[in-house]
Amino acid sequence: MNFITILRLMVLLSFPSHITEGDEYWKFSEKCMGTDFHILIDHQDHQLAKVAAGKAFRECKRLNNIFSDYITDSEVAKLSRSSYSNKSVKVSNELFDILTYSKTLSKRTNGAFDPTLGQLSRLWRVSRFRHSLPPRKSLLTAMAKKGYQHLELTNRPKAVRITCPGLILDFGGIAKGYAADQMMLNLRKSGIGRCLIDAGGDITLGDAPRDKEGWRIEIGGNKHPDLPTLVLDNCSVATSGDTEQYVEINNIRYSHIIDPQSGYGLRNLSQVTIIAPTGLIADSIATAALVLGPDKTKETLIENNQTLAYFVTRKEKQTNLIIIKK
Repeated sequence: MNFITILRLMVLLSFPSHITEGDEYWKFSEKCMGTDFHILIDHQDHQLAKVAAGKAFRECKRLNNIFSDYITDSEVAKLSRSSYSNKSVKVSNELFDILTYSKTLSKRTNGAFDPTLGQLSRLWRVSRFRHSLPPRKSLLTAMAKKGYQHLELTNRPKAVRITCPGLILDFGGIAKGYAADQMMLNLRKSGIGRCLIDAGGDITLGDAPRDKEGWRIEIGGNKHPDLPTLVLDNCSVATSGDTEQYVEINNIRYSHIIDPQSGYGLRNLSQVTIIAPTGLIADSIATAALVLGPDKTKETLIENNQTLAYFVTRKEKQTNLIIIKK
């Protein structure tokens, strides 16, 4: 997510700073989507691993040219600008798929997840830089230019019409998870199954390493003595919260994650870690869950999904852990 920074999950494996031919695991890193992507591969053939990782990184960069709102000629930037024309625009399969999923999740969460908060995201980006609240007039203007209800999707051909002039799409709450899924597919096509992708803190896992039950993952951010070390494979883990990106204004801490109902950064001092079948689901539900809170997350998202949530909340100097599962 461009503006929704996922708290880093630490992989509990020891990797040397320089990879040598005799190492059991290979590590490859590149910048993409405004963050560091790392691929860890358990395979005997270093050259095969290197080529496969290169293909996966190229896929990430291709997707970034679709989803980035920093790139002025990205597909999503062009689609956002089409809002002033009120015309239907043909889109790629990738953009159509992510919009279809996003709109469905937005409806299901009553807007707790909303891919149309670009105006608000840009406003709060400036506020974090200036350490001041957005001007009330600007906030109201941005609030009027959002809403997943303004997205009209047609399947044949795959096209989108934005019915609110000035609405800006922002896939910060979902793009890295989607990219990690596609990178994992690329790795598998290249013959790599035992691997891990760290997409700026979003973790997507392939098969377990040789002679291991799974990849050992420690949840970062806010600590609690009962938070487990996770041993997982073939799933995704995403953490969202206010530990890394926030701004304090008048002694009030505002998260980088925006409450779509108020237009303000969240002030609930919490983080959530989601374990789900795919990066797409984990990334997006982590964003929605933080807005919804533990009770509504269980009611709205967990009951009908193969997902698990760890909420860590802070009140005064006390830290509480809430585990939500089906």
